[in-house]
Amino acid sequence: MKVTDLMTTDVVTATPETQLKRAARMLAERGVSGLPVVDVSHRVLGVLSEADVLAKEVDGRRQGNALLRFLEGPPVDDRFDALTVGEAMSAPAIVIAPDRPVTEAAAVLLAEGINRLPVVDDDGKLIGLLTRADLVRAFARDDPTILAEITHSLRHDLWIDPATLEIEVTDGVVSLAGVLESE
Repeated sequence: MKVTDLMTTDVVTATPETQLKRAARMLAERGVSGLPVVDVSHRVLGVLSEADVLAKEVDGRRQGNALLRFLEGPPVDDRFDALTVGEAMSAPAIVIAPDRPVTEAAAVLLAEGINRLPVVDDDGKLIGLLTRADLVRAFARDDPTILAEITHSLRHDLWIDPATLEIEVTDGVVSLAGVLESE
């Protein structure tokens, strides 16, 4: 299965100039936890996540006495003073191509500790978004759905008649048996 099979194509985006307050409203209204940040050509520049917005609210210094906070100096996180998406976003964005296997996408999400991957074409332009939730939904598919996908892929991608093979799917585990006449 490829990234393109699972990605969302109706993606809410922001530009670096978008006011952070407006972007926070976009996240809340759309019920999403992050969004790609794009330039005028729709190339991905970064990602704004809920964590980036929350960094605006926490300065990492001791709470309490205002004089002590003043003497400690500026906030630990530069995003505390952010007013725009460009000032708060995580950049550069970690992106993925639509033809990559979902197993690779899952590995990147886990290794990088991120929740979403903007999907880009060869020019770096946004064409979709893949989230951890998308991968979990794919993992949760039932056996008949998996069998139908395998049968379709055998027929249309590999030009193999599925009837020439024994295909069994039990609790998400696929077993293929048979002999093929060519590699």
